[in-house]
Amino acid sequence: MVLNNYRKQADVLLIPLSKPFRNVNPDTLTWIAFISAILAGISFFLSSESSIFLLIAFVFVLSNAFFDAMDGRIAKLRGIASERGDFLDHVLDRYADAFMLGGITFSAYCRDWIGILAMLGVIFASYMGTQAHAVGAGRDYGGILGRADRLVFLMVFPIIQFFSDIFGFSLNIYGFSTNFLELMMIWFALAGHITALQRAHRAWRWLSQRKFEEFSRKR
Repeated sequence: MVLNNYRKQADVLLIPLSKPFRNVNPDTLTWIAFISAILAGISFFLSSESSIFLLIAFVFVLSNAFFDAMDGRIAKLRGIASERGDFLDHVLDRYADAFMLGGITFSAYCRDWIGILAMLGVIFASYMGTQAHAVGAGRDYGGILGRADRLVFLMVFPIIQFFSDIFGFSLNIYGFSTNFLELMMIWFALAGHITALQRAHRAWRWLSQRKFEEFSRKR
């Protein structure tokens, strides 16, 4: 499940949705997305007290996803896309990931060590994508867990967890007592690190190929 493969199809939907925001500074939308992520993280943390905060978290994650998609789209439509805006977007995206996953990690729904592994997996996956760009291989959005995928999980699983709590449903897998949010974090931990390795491998292969081509030219 890599939603990055459907970027072109998503653009068809985003173009009409972006019309009301065409006069808004893209950086403003980036900050709104970031603030939404902070509020989502707080809501996830407070869900330990009441499941209703899971629904509130869903709303803020949706807001984060929407405005995060809008900022780049608006910048391109207005012809003001810049490296500065791209840098701000990616920096705040990493902090947004930390806030949202951190809120779950330190809630009653997730064991700390699972949450930390999930956060590390997501951070390293993102780092490998931008590091590939830094060495000249181009920004890598590939792998089995992209940011769009994570946002979908972060919207769907809180809803599932909410209804699971309402109906008193519990999970017990081979004696391992867990819940849907924690299962999501386990997936983030596994898929995040696998994605990081996939991106690292592609960058390494590209660098090796470039080194071989340079050596061939010198001969």
